[in-house]
Amino acid sequence: MNSQRLVILGGTGFVGSRLVSRLAADGHRILLLTRNRERHRTLAVLPQVSLRNADVHDPDELKRALHGADAAINLVGILNPHGRDSFQRVHVELVRNLIEACRANGVRRLHQMSALKAGHGLSQYLKTRGEAEVLVRQSGLDWTIYQPSVIFGPGDGLVTRFARLLRWMPVLPLARAGSRMAPTYVGDVAEAYARCVANPSLGTGHSFELYGPEVLTLGEIVQAIRDAAGRRTRILPLPDSLGRLQAQLAQWLPGKPFSPDNFLSLRTDSVGRQDGYAALGIAPQAFTPWLPRLLGGPGRQGRLDRSRAMRR
Repeated sequence: MNSQRLVILGGTGFVGSRLVSRLAADGHRILLLTRNRERHRTLAVLPQVSLRNADVHDPDELKRALHGADAAINLVGILNPHGRDSFQRVHVELVRNLIEACRANGVRRLHQMSALKAGHGLSQYLKTRGEAEVLVRQSGLDWTIYQPSVIFGPGDGLVTRFARLLRWMPVLPLARAGSRMAPTYVGDVAEAYARCVANPSLGTGHSFELYGPEVLTLGEIVQAIRDAAGRRTRILPLPDSLGRLQAQLAQWLPGKPFSPDNFLSLRTDSVGRQDGYAALGIAPQAFTPWLPRLLGGPGRQGRLDRSRAMRR
């Protein structure tokens, strides 16, 4: 395998930190662009990985960072707007600037993170993801687009968030409990990227729907988390009228746990039709068997995981 010089945007996040480790293991030289190099300096201990403070929304900084690169990987995305970071700015304008920076430096290869059902439904999240995909497909670059369903793994925003809510709430009101999704393991998403980076002919000009083998409703997912955590919290599915009200109120809570746009996203099932993992030769891991490991118990697996953690 030929070593490549990769510039990664969003490489310090949940997916990015896994992907950087995977790509470093393959011997690639990696430059991570970050807002705060010191906060993520542990990633720099990986072989051939360096971090650079950069404003990825600055077109000139992007052009400088991509000088001499073989490929760019864009993992940047938001579930809710914050300050200047609107969906349009983060999902669309950034991609437009990145494409121009690639062209200016003769970088032909672009790997773009998107989402399953991008461009469908009513949410701004899915709408802007779809707009970004159009830009990438029309860029004239050698592109690959990755479209995962909801992603789970250690430290995720799915299991971790609901486990916290279930710990403190005797009753959990749940909007859009019937929404269907196929959760996919973060390590499998990273492996999909790694295989396409290693073999450009495998992924160039293709979009890969990345979803797990289990199709579950949101209610079933929360129930599985509750049972694996040994909780007795009652889960109360809400009609859409109350779900919308919940979203309106929750958007003002610290951390914005739920928003009107999240509600709209849940109106579009995150279930795929074309198995991207199969096309890449990956057998994706299922969600429910992972829960004891993610939650640390109860049961034998939880005891084993806690014991291993104590020995480290």
